[in-house]
Amino acid sequence: MRKNLYFILILSTLTSCYTYQVKKPVDPAANNNQGPKKNTDIANNTSSQMMGTTTTALNMSLQPAPAPVNVQEKLAAGKNVRIEVDNKSYKVIVDRWEGDSLVAHPVRNAKKSLKFHKNQINSERIAEKRFSQPIADILTVTAYAAIGVGIYLLVK
Repeated sequence: MRKNLYFILILSTLTSCYTYQVKKPVDPAANNNQGPKKNTDIANNTSSQMMGTTTTALNMSLQPAPAPVNVQEKLAAGKNVRIEVDNKSYKVIVDRWEGDSLVAHPVRNAKKSLKFHKNQINSERIAEKRFSQPIADILTVTAYAAIGVGIYLLVK
């Protein structure tokens, strides 16, 4: 039992509440609640033959073209991110942009400098380092349970 308790304590001290999460782009069509209402009102007023072509045309006109992701806006100076370059993942802190090239250094080695062209970076796989509330909650519950078990074993 004592080995398990030590193991749990060591694991909880080595676990971080920060994770790298990919920001999902905001979908303007999902925020527009009036779009489907208009489509159903028009569809109810038209014949069954015209309904298919009318709703298809309206859906195409209401859906904006996907906006291109600007890598330079996502990777601002000082951000701690995980990027994928040529199918290899790097955890870096962004230093600056020099024209079309990103200058950054690895998280654990500030002396080393890395340089990537913006076309090499996979813009869909840029993950920012963020605080993760569920992991923090799990660690808190585990710590309280370990303290409770420790007190129980001392009293027993």
